[in-house]
This record gives sequence, structure tokens and C-alpha cells, in this order.
Amino acid sequence: MFNDIVIGPITIHMYGVMIAAGFLAALLMTLRRGKKRGYDEDIIWGIFFCAIIGGMLGTRILYYIVEIPEIMKDPSILWDFKNGYVVYGGIIGGILASYIYCRTKKQAFMPYFDLVMPAVSFAQGFGRFGCFFAGCCYGREAHGGEWGVGFPSTGLAPSGVALVPTQIYSAIGDFAIFFILIAIAGYNKKSGKGFKGLIAGLYIIFYSAGRFAVEFLRDDPRGAVGTLSTSQFIAIFTAALGVAILIVQNRRDKKAVEETI
Repeated sequence: MFNDIVIGPITIHMYGVMIAAGFLAALLMTLRRGKKRGYDEDIIWGIFFCAIIGGMLGTRILYYIVEIPEIMKDPSILWDFKNGYVVYGGIIGGILASYIYCRTKKQAFMPYFDLVMPAVSFAQGFGRFGCFFAGCCYGREAHGGEWGVGFPSTGLAPSGVALVPTQIYSAIGDFAIFFILIAIAGYNKKSGKGFKGLIAGLYIIFYSAGRFAVEFLRDDPRGAVGTLSTSQFIAIFTAALGVAILIVQNRRDKKAVEETI
């Protein structure tokens, strides 16, 4: 796929365009939904900027952790910022930074966590299209009747061979998660059902499951823990975290209701 659009002296990178479009769409969507639900707009803006900073740091830190053996061999990797960003690190870093921000502002984190996560999934869908244009996060060679896509030699993916478009599969999964979460959130708002942490917990579970599955089709260098890829190994723990959020928050909401009766 093409990543660079050259207009005279200006080069536009589609990867960056998709990332920016995803962030902007997520912000506008969250502001709109937050306004309808009576959330503090200033807090949403604060969460947005903290999530960007925490996310960028997280992507890089997790990359360093995964690539420790290679960094020991070649320390120059530490300051090579052209590549080396791990999505899971961005998710973890963004959530932690947002949590710390809410704590400093003395705001309950879980309601904002629920509000933001559908939009995060939407933004990730755009990001995966960016990966498709850049040729990163590519899949294994397509066989038989599998759908395969050829990439140019100017990209990061191997050229001259049809590869499984894992970036597209991931994008479809991210958008599907978005629509599911929005539907559940809308139903809960109308029916008065649900509990704090439901949407956030479901996002974590759905994303972990999808990421675990698509990793079987990927073939780019991304580290391994035994027979699992690094992302699959992390997905086991994040899925467990999502389940824990659902259980704990459901119990807390039930207890709060009982105490008011």
C-alpha cells in the first residue's frame, strides 16, 4: 500500500493522517456523548491529553521491555524513534495516565473510563488502517483460498508476496467492538441497567480476545513468551483484568443500591 503522498515539497504520511484522524474522531465523539450525559468537558480534555502523553510513553516503554535482548546488542535502538511502538503499551499507559489525572482532580475515574473506551476502539480502527498503509503489523503469507494483499517495496512489509491483511482484520474488529459497546451503553442509558465499569471491562475483554486471535495470523517481529507472542501473553492478563473489573464493579454497585434501600 502507499504511505507517502508527495505534493511538491510536502510529504504526507498516511500512517500519521490515520492516527490523527482517529484521535480527533475519538475526542469529538467523547465530548458529544459526555455533554449529553452531563460530564465535565474540562476533565474530558484533560483525560485526552494525558492519555496521549501516557500512551506514547507506554508504547515506547513496552517496546524497550520486549526488545531488551536486542537493545543489549545494539543500544542505538534506544534513540531510534522511526519504529518501535507497541499498541498494548499505549493502552496501558493511556489508562494509567488518565487514572492519575482523575485522581488529582478528585474525579471518579470509572464513569469517564466507560465514556472514553468506545471512542478509543474507534480510534484504534483508524490506527490499524494507518498500519495497512505503512505496511507494518503485517500477516503471514496467504495460502490457498486465503485473501492476500501485496505490499510495495517502499513499505515495511515484505514485497513480492501476498500477505494476510491482519491490519484490516484488526481494524474491522476494533470498529465492531466500538459499535457493540455503543449499543450496550445506549441500551443501559435508556433502561437504567448496567453498572459503572461495564463498558470499560467489556472493552478490555473484547480487545484482548481479538488481539489474541489475530496474533496467530501475524508474521512481523514482535517478541515471544514461550509459544505465545508477547501480545498474546499480555492479552491473557488484560482479559483477566477485564473480568475482574466486571465482577468487582458489579458487586460495588449492588452494595451501593442495597445501602440506599
